[in-house]
Amino acid sequence: MTHLSVNLNKIGLLRNSRGRDYPNMLTMAQRTLELGAFGITIHPRPDQRHATYRDAYELKELLKQYPGRELNIEGFPDAKFLEVVLEVEPDQCTLVPDDPNQLTSDHGWNVARDQDALRPVIAKLKEKGIRVVLFMDPDPDNMAMAKMVGADRVELYTEAYANAFPTDQRVPVNQQYQIAAQAALDAGLGVNAGHDLDLENVALLCSEQRITEVSIGHALTAEALEFGWDNVVKRYLEQLG
Repeated sequence: MTHLSVNLNKIGLLRNSRGRDYPNMLTMAQRTLELGAFGITIHPRPDQRHATYRDAYELKELLKQYPGRELNIEGFPDAKFLEVVLEVEPDQCTLVPDDPNQLTSDHGWNVARDQDALRPVIAKLKEKGIRVVLFMDPDPDNMAMAKMVGADRVELYTEAYANAFPTDQRVPVNQQYQIAAQAALDAGLGVNAGHDLDLENVALLCSEQRITEVSIGHALTAEALEFGWDNVVKRYLEQLG
């Protein structure tokens, strides 16, 4: 079974757009966990346009009520992000090579180029007992490098898979991701996946049981406009079960 971690960034975006605490991040997180989700993900960006650093602290306190469930904090490891993560001590930290002005994540780490910057960051996080994940393109040749710099897992960046899913390239592109996932497993890494996954495409990606966890937020929130939040979370759990 692949675990579902629900990214609540879009809940934060709705909340922040009106200057009120509605919808409430903690209420939605609790509701999601009660439905059976394995974890909660947030990706606080420097401008805090959706999830905020305060959310990180508050979600950590909430997760204490749910033993065995996890908090995953994603982001670019600048000084403020690392300060917050090292204080909060989430179960998992996913490092993403975002420019501060990016609309959304759009590429994985070039570990060969960035290894000198990544090694000390990963070491600091692991000293706190935080599982470290590197956001990676589905290139099997780079998985061993992620292990070499100290990562515990990789998160495969799945936009290319999502784009190919409605086309006749669905099968070969999925196979490319399966090969990358197996390369990560062979290197001693766990495998997560995320970005543009939805109710239509998530099952195929996870069907070969190489993916430990998926992080889904944008599509889940959009699908909830049609089906309702509870129904959508339940549908994902059924797809991944």
